[in-house]
Amino acid sequence: MKLIDQFLSNCRIAAGSVVKLEAHDPAWEGDQNVPKSERKKFSKGVLDANTESLSKAQELLYASDRWSILLIFQAMDAAGKDSTIKHVMTGVNPQGVSVNSFKKPSTEELAHDFLWRCAKVVPDRGRIGIFNRSYYEEVLVVKVHPEILQAQRRPEPRIDQSFWEGRYESINGFERHLTRSGTVVLKFFLNVSKDEQRKRFLDRLKDPQKQWKFSLADLAERPHWNEYQKAYEEALTATSTKWAPWYVIPADHKWVTRALVAAAIVKAIEGLDLKYPEVTPTLAAEIEEAKKVLGKEKD
Repeated sequence: MKLIDQFLSNCRIAAGSVVKLEAHDPAWEGDQNVPKSERKKFSKGVLDANTESLSKAQELLYASDRWSILLIFQAMDAAGKDSTIKHVMTGVNPQGVSVNSFKKPSTEELAHDFLWRCAKVVPDRGRIGIFNRSYYEEVLVVKVHPEILQAQRRPEPRIDQSFWEGRYESINGFERHLTRSGTVVLKFFLNVSKDEQRKRFLDRLKDPQKQWKFSLADLAERPHWNEYQKAYEEALTATSTKWAPWYVIPADHKWVTRALVAAAIVKAIEGLDLKYPEVTPTLAAEIEEAKKVLGKEKD
């Protein structure tokens, strides 16, 4: 097994396992396979190689026109979702990728079930779709702030453990439907530490070019850190399945985050064993005719 595959295996949450985030190091400090002094260079090499591989894999994905890829990114604020998406997708054709960011639901979205606004923008066959946050917000931020549910006008107002279990069941069923229909679902939780988040917030406050990213709303969530960690543990435990696995990705160093995400995506696409469509006899004849026509034209 290649070293990067071993790292990915350690990040992947096995279906049915109980997740404890304290067992997942956000800083990638404990690994002994790559010396600490070489980790940044190693990660950059992995990212560069997989960026090139992803470009080729995307073209094959589009040509085969049978599968689509859905990438879901969840994280605490300042974990690096935007920059990870930007760097990993550097080499792909923008026409083959769609990115959707889900913020506070609109009036129209609140008039539907909690999966609706995401379901209507899942990627077409042959394309890669990216969800920057997703329906998982409905079992994360909503679980930490259950008062949000008051705006959803649900027929059953009671909020108890069975309510959350029902949402996990709906999510698993939805993702199972997607995979049966030809959509590969990969889910990444970018695991940043509370101290690293503080440092990144301070960087934003000090750098005029980053200040626009800061919001007092982000700071207001820090006192709820432990509640969010618990909500994430419960969601990852309940919804990491064989067909739609979660990866807990170290996020204190952005270079390792990007390398692992890129490697996971390429590995998933290559695992589909895609091939370019075969040229039919009819098309082959048309190609030969086109060659003759173009060959007769003067330069």
